[in-house]
Amino acid sequence: MRTILFLLQKEFRQIFRNRSILPIIFVMPLMQLIVLPLAADYEVKNINLAVVDHDHSPYSAQLCAKISGSGYFRLVNYGSDFKTAFELIETDKADLVLEIPAGFERTVVRENEDKVFIAVNAINGVKAGLGGSYLNRILNDFNQDIRLKWMQLPRYNPMPVVEVTSSVWFNPHMNYNFFMVPGILAILVTMMGSYMTALNIVKEKEIGTIEQLNVTPIRKHHFVLGKLIPFWVLGMFVFSVGLFIIARLIYGIVPLGGIALLYGFLAVYLLAILGLGLLISTYCDTQQQAMSVTFFFMMIFMLMSGLFTSIDSMPIWAKGIAYLSPVTYFIEVVRMIVLKGSTFTDLKIHFAAIASFAVVLNTWAILNYKKRS
Repeated sequence: MRTILFLLQKEFRQIFRNRSILPIIFVMPLMQLIVLPLAADYEVKNINLAVVDHDHSPYSAQLCAKISGSGYFRLVNYGSDFKTAFELIETDKADLVLEIPAGFERTVVRENEDKVFIAVNAINGVKAGLGGSYLNRILNDFNQDIRLKWMQLPRYNPMPVVEVTSSVWFNPHMNYNFFMVPGILAILVTMMGSYMTALNIVKEKEIGTIEQLNVTPIRKHHFVLGKLIPFWVLGMFVFSVGLFIIARLIYGIVPLGGIALLYGFLAVYLLAILGLGLLISTYCDTQQQAMSVTFFFMMIFMLMSGLFTSIDSMPIWAKGIAYLSPVTYFIEVVRMIVLKGSTFTDLKIHFAAIASFAVVLNTWAILNYKKRS
């Protein structure tokens, strides 16, 4: 125990004396947590729309006003030349073109129907799909308004009507930040733990101080604990600041579940991630190698952990890779505890998975670390 305390004293002094590493540990994760949720929003707004109006009637003007007033579209061009509007799509100045035919109002009034044409820029498939869906919904509402205005409805509706009531749970205002902030916080803790542990040990290899440790009677598990515990404490600190200060004060997120349960999962998860960083450091000889390998894993963790996209929508082989990552389980745990108030009974499979990662990665790292005299 005394040996570990001396090692911890050395590690904390080494961390806090390094002025270049302190902003990476404390400032960068918190700044990212403030900025990233504001940008990582899948709700598509401000879709650039060009309108080609061949009719110039009150009905076409009402339709354009309804579209502009929806809050989803921004009218970038209004004219009667389709070629000019399509050039805006080709130059990425417009995302959709709505073409209203000549005689639109007259045809709608006389024949109760008419057709409009929509051209969609599908380079961004998500934006194209949502933009086209929003525009079709507005057109359907406009069509319904015209029918209610001109058609005489019977006193009693002979058709059966199904009334649907909905209840939104766990995120009643459907605020996308409530979904993103816990996931981004989990990723930031992961980045800090894995990067710092890997670089800290490899740096000692580069400057030669690890050789001085190797010739001492310090055992391998003492060395590993001395390297892991400081970043375990710092990971706890960064997570606490992000959850109780930034998430609560800026985004209004208050955890619904047990704080002790959340920190119990965090404690085990940090052991797994720090073990991954330690394992990477045993295979790398330079900081550049360690950063490259860690970046490789972080890209997989970010894109295949369910942070931005649903794992259920992935192919089977991608799901297998996703569930081989401890980050996948921890992101689900944080979201379920913070937003749903889940208990340990709901998360015992996640705990078993995270604990298994912690045991395997740290055991592998300890066995792979070769102490040379």
